[in-house]
Amino acid sequence: MSYQETYRKWLESPALSADEKEELRAISGDDREMEARFFAPLEFGTAGLRGTMCVGLHNMNVHVIRHATQAFAEVILAEGPEAAQKGVAVCFDCRNHSQEFAREAACVMAGNGIPVRLFDALRPTPELSFAIREYGCIAGINVTASHNPKEYNGYKVYWADGAQLPPHHADAIARKMAELDLFTSIQRLDYDAAVSQGLITLMGAETDEAFLSRVMGQVNDRAAVGRVADDFKIVYTPFHGTGYKLIPEALRRLGMKHVLCVPEQMVLDGNFPTVASPNPENPEGFYLAVDLADREGADLIVGSDPDADRMGLMVRNDKGAFVPLSGNQTGVLLLDYLIGAKKRSGTLPENAVALKTIVTTEMARTVAEKNGVRLFDTFTGFKFMAEKKNALEESGEGKVIFSYEESYGYMMGDYVRDKDAITAALVATEMAAWYHGQGLTLYAAMEKLYEKYGFYGEKTLNLVMPGLDGLKKMAALMRELRDHPLCEIAGVAVLQRKDYSSGILEDVSTGAREEMELKGSNVLKYKLADGTDLVVRPSGTEPKVKVYILSQGESHAQCGEKISKYSAWAETLQR
Repeated sequence: MSYQETYRKWLESPALSADEKEELRAISGDDREMEARFFAPLEFGTAGLRGTMCVGLHNMNVHVIRHATQAFAEVILAEGPEAAQKGVAVCFDCRNHSQEFAREAACVMAGNGIPVRLFDALRPTPELSFAIREYGCIAGINVTASHNPKEYNGYKVYWADGAQLPPHHADAIARKMAELDLFTSIQRLDYDAAVSQGLITLMGAETDEAFLSRVMGQVNDRAAVGRVADDFKIVYTPFHGTGYKLIPEALRRLGMKHVLCVPEQMVLDGNFPTVASPNPENPEGFYLAVDLADREGADLIVGSDPDADRMGLMVRNDKGAFVPLSGNQTGVLLLDYLIGAKKRSGTLPENAVALKTIVTTEMARTVAEKNGVRLFDTFTGFKFMAEKKNALEESGEGKVIFSYEESYGYMMGDYVRDKDAITAALVATEMAAWYHGQGLTLYAAMEKLYEKYGFYGEKTLNLVMPGLDGLKKMAALMRELRDHPLCEIAGVAVLQRKDYSSGILEDVSTGAREEMELKGSNVLKYKLADGTDLVVRPSGTEPKVKVYILSQGESHAQCGEKISKYSAWAETLQR
């Protein structure tokens, strides 16, 4: 069916409201806009769905939500009646239409006879992961677009372990969506009827309290906080999102006396009026937090993204000015601190393990191994970390104490299987307080780690490829790199090539090839003669190819020189 035919099908469908039809009529003379909305469905993958909010097949709206949920319900029902009766947990964030979309998902699940536990208001992503595990649900749905701009929303799906869907379940949903008519296949029960019949029940404060009790179990050294609580101050911002309640509460329970919240950004608002991007990876978004911290003489700034799964830190440098810590730096600090704190308290497992992604700094490996902790790589995404954690612990091979990725995601404890800004904010604050007691900022602590473990530097470049031909450009770039394998990059010899799609590692000088443990992901990694690792990976949620530069050297300056050289090379890929 052509995009024009799909447009007309939508326009004629009785499922659309008068307002939705009017929105479609308004674009009838704009062929490019019509094509952008109807050229293809949003692709359902292991991260679910993500797109801009408007009426159309390639967008986020109630019809696409219902369609995806009907397919998900049929996948769940195929597991058998007993599995389906375990029910589904449903969560949503602060974004425009998130509550509406979450209710629609709940109504479709109920229409298929699957019980739903729906949060009574917006909640952080990690609390959904917790609720799935706590209540023994078969699956979960989260309506969120994480840190994307305000125009976006998303639909994340989880399985019984509390992690996002493994590929085979995601593929099953995608196949079902292709089979089912977007309008006529939907089985939906009215919301009030579903509640009255007990097919939708609400979760509230009792789930918050159960979750927070587990979060507080991650405290390692409460006394370290108590010793500095009178003068140690932190500023917190939720960027208008779901961390607004639980993170300040967790910090107060930790013993923090001075938790200063940015008032303008404590307002729940899916338009994110105070920031261009509600992403703690972008330091410019912290300007209100920096102003408040400077006025109040605060020592640390903590920020979480709208669904409170990512956390970012701003720290005072050697000149007293606030600067961001990267996700790589924060993760290395947390890993080193957790190993030390657990050793001091006698709680470090004998078979302790840490996990990171293949695009995360190799400094983490050095920190772990020099402290007697094994470290394993996974693909990008906490579903893969959850999978590895489950496998290691179920087999008795290791106990995972920390998992993280460079994009500001951290996971601790056994009660979630996704990145968790609430627990990360708690442990990062404890860590900062411990260093404060020794007269060190986290900036100074990071410098000490470089002196101890060696100098590392990282940079991620986003090669944006928008428009209808963006996916074609991304695919063409990856195909070119495979068809014409690189033997040198920016004049430096490539020692090894790793193709994580085929799972083959190739020694460039000898041509020897061996199979790797990891395979099945569209990622290429190059190890260079100067110790640098380069990774090229298409984004799974945005129209861009990411190039990760992971350098090491004798100094910050040498790492910086390598980053500059390889950044210039990476820019040549975008043509």
